[in-house]
Amino acid sequence: MEKYRVGIIGATGMVGQRFVSLLENHPWFEISALAASGRSAGKTYREAVEGRWAFSWPIPEKAASMTVLDAANVEEVSSKVDFVFCATAMDKKATRELEESYAKAETPVVSNNSACRLVSDVPMLIPEINSAHTAVIAAQRKRLGTKRGFIAVKPNCSIQSYVPALTPLMDFGPRNVFVCTYQAISGAGKTFDRWPEILDNVIPYIGGEEEKSEQEPRKIWGKLNAEGNAIELAQLPVISAQCLRVPVADGHMAAVSVSFDRKPAMEEMLERWANYETVAQKLQLPSAPTPFIRYMEEPDRPQTRLDRDFERGMGISVGRLREDPIFDYKFVCLSHNTLRGAAGGGVLSAELLCAQGYIVRK
Repeated sequence: MEKYRVGIIGATGMVGQRFVSLLENHPWFEISALAASGRSAGKTYREAVEGRWAFSWPIPEKAASMTVLDAANVEEVSSKVDFVFCATAMDKKATRELEESYAKAETPVVSNNSACRLVSDVPMLIPEINSAHTAVIAAQRKRLGTKRGFIAVKPNCSIQSYVPALTPLMDFGPRNVFVCTYQAISGAGKTFDRWPEILDNVIPYIGGEEEKSEQEPRKIWGKLNAEGNAIELAQLPVISAQCLRVPVADGHMAAVSVSFDRKPAMEEMLERWANYETVAQKLQLPSAPTPFIRYMEEPDRPQTRLDRDFERGMGISVGRLREDPIFDYKFVCLSHNTLRGAAGGGVLSAELLCAQGYIVRK
């Protein structure tokens, strides 16, 4: 098949570097533009990331020799691509303005940023859970005055393990959820070389993370309104979150306690996790994990270092299901934060949007 031409906005950052790596041999997508701030524009990609390449493998050779464009030159970048991934490091206002400028230039945007996540006509996608939310794009295009252009976003990395684990249980009526997340340093764009003070340390604060962890699942589990022009937030479950930064390179773990309106048997929960089928699997999207969720019987699993790469870092690992003396049950979840939680989730969302016909070649 003819590949879609892809641009990466914010290509020099850690998530941008993940996009570059994931797309090196992608069966549907081919990088045709790399863009970043004016400081990097005009350099080769190799020069722009010199001393900052975050991974043990080499920079993909084709990308290394590409000239980095200025992301602010929307028309130039848009002329070279069918759609863009966006992983900028700007503030929310500037990010939203940039993403909307690309959308209005008729270039679809699949964003890793938080600026548009709670905009009611912007789908915030975990393709295995809420693929139907893409229907709101028609209303967003009407608001923006576009025919092709739109913005779709992926949610925060902190929710990517426990929201998938709770989703197959939604008909039991989860009411109250307490979650404590233990989040890797790559979520802050750091490596141990760049952040030595994290060694032998835990930091009990990640700015804005608890609010995102409590609010973004409400949109994931929400529904399109009757007019089809907005996603209405789910009212339940109510989530209380605490988010900690721990000395781990990659992988976010979540310890979850949950109470239900109709308490399931433990065997029912295990059956739901084992047999959860997804739209992404049915569409045979290249990045879709099969299975999406696995339950691990060992009492000391999942472990971050051993299990974060399950299904190429796109699968969710769950373990330690047991009764809770305050809630109904408690369990532990794990996801790879820069794959499932960032670039990989963005690539999978783009695959869904292509399969559904929202992204088409120019």
